[in-house]
Amino acid sequence: MKLDVIKLDGAKGGSIELSDAVFGIDEIRGDILQRMVTWQLAKRRAGTHKIQVRNEVSRTGKKMYKQKGSGGARHGSRRAAQFVGGAKAHGPVVRSHAFDLPKKFRALALRHALSSKVKTGSLVVLDAAVLTDPKTAALRAQFDTMGLKNALIIAGAEVDNNFALAARNIPNVDVLPNAGLNVYDVLRRHTLVLTKDAVDAINARFAEKEAA
Repeated sequence: MKLDVIKLDGAKGGSIELSDAVFGIDEIRGDILQRMVTWQLAKRRAGTHKIQVRNEVSRTGKKMYKQKGSGGARHGSRRAAQFVGGAKAHGPVVRSHAFDLPKKFRALALRHALSSKVKTGSLVVLDAAVLTDPKTAALRAQFDTMGLKNALIIAGAEVDNNFALAARNIPNVDVLPNAGLNVYDVLRRHTLVLTKDAVDAINARFAEKEAA
């Protein structure tokens, strides 16, 4: 499949060949994308939330009152969860929320995410994401010309410093290198912008996986 390439000033920059195996999936599987996003969000959770269990509560261990004859329930500690100032029952403890997801499944989810952008006409191929001066106002005007209001930009192997400085104060615009391409960020932005270098890197990445 071929897609037109544009420049930052809105001019045409030729065309580029996209791999059908990566960008041309017809049936987009929402369940695959959902599992991948859940995996990403679970993996980045800190898991440091914690309550005090009974052996950690600083309260007296003395028996509250005699075992029998009070006419009430029998208790042996004020650290129990039913008392004010006691422990919490079945609360969160420090743990990892991450779970396993096969590499092949993660690669498949990325292909579906990329294909979904092509299918909805939300993929833009940029000639290069390079600026001579880090001017936010000028870059915002160029984005307005291109119709980019909410976008993820994959800028190549390394992000140009001037481009990163100019784009960081523009709302709803994320700029990442090739290594940062992921399903969650692709789906959370309306438009996916790939530079020619990024497209070549993606095609090469999946060609290596198929060869392996």
